Amino acid sequence: MSRRRKGREIHGVILLDKPAGFSSSQAVQKVRWLFKARKAGHTGALDPFATGMLPICLGEASKTAGFMLDASKTYLAGAVLGKATSTGDIEGEVQLETEVPALDEQRIDAVFRAFHGVIEQVPPMYSALKHEGQRLYKLARAGVEVPREARSVRIHSLERVSWESPLLQFRVRCSKGTYIRTLAEDIAVQLGTCAHLQSLRRLAVEPFREQDMVSLEQLDRLAESERLDTCLLPVDAGLANWPLITVDEALSQRFCHGNPVPVDSGQTGLVRVYGPENRLLGLGEITPENHLQPKRLMHL
Repeated sequence: MSRRRKGREIHGVILLDKPAGFSSSQAVQKVRWLFKARKAGHTGALDPFATGMLPICLGEASKTAGFMLDASKTYLAGAVLGKATSTGDIEGEVQLETEVPALDEQRIDAVFRAFHGVIEQVPPMYSALKHEGQRLYKLARAGVEVPREARSVRIHSLERVSWESPLLQFRVRCSKGTYIRTLAEDIAVQLGTCAHLQSLRRLAVEPFREQDMVSLEQLDRLAESERLDTCLLPVDAGLANWPLITVDEALSQRFCHGNPVPVDSGQTGLVRVYGPENRLLGLGEITPENHLQPKRLMHL
């Protein structure tokens, strides 16, 4: 008989403003401990040196995490030109130093425009991707480098924030799978030099807003006053752009038992499913035949 995980049943999303020095897993465990939650997980890791938005799903909200991985993200990055490191950021050793050419803002902006839209990126060795079952960063730490295929990612917007040689700050909104370290290195090549990231802050994960983030210090204070739950977002907050469909009591019973139910919504695709009294039942998919198929059931 499996041992039941300890903790309280609490469900919702926390938008943690992750501090530097914490791995994403460490941040999740800290939040889980504060909430005394039975279950917690995150949607999209941040490197330890990076800060900013880390959506953490507690309880049944974890069932929405996989659907949020495709969300676009916005970052504020600071790249030091003229020095390349083994990891592409401040955590690695300097491997190359080159002269930083005289650059004006017009030249930088022109290079940025060339990166708009779909681009090809070669994932860095220091990444969580796998090669023959092993994480690339583990191979990199062992001094092993393997060939990686370029992948298509989309840059929705890329703008210069400031330029004071050798520090170039920029803001980028991009698709999932985009490596900002690699983007900074590729930009530097087009500017005639090399680079590594000095800082990286994730400002947003769609559809969440930057102003809704909470820090660990804020969570600590709320825990002391027993008001932690006031900063929880709804279980389906990360899927706010999904259509919502409401079913009656009879259909709710069938849906909650994992059975498809007939609907007449005039739409198809993934939806959030609510029952009587505005209760979230789960996530479903409406087929062209007007059947609502359960995808994830919520036990709230």
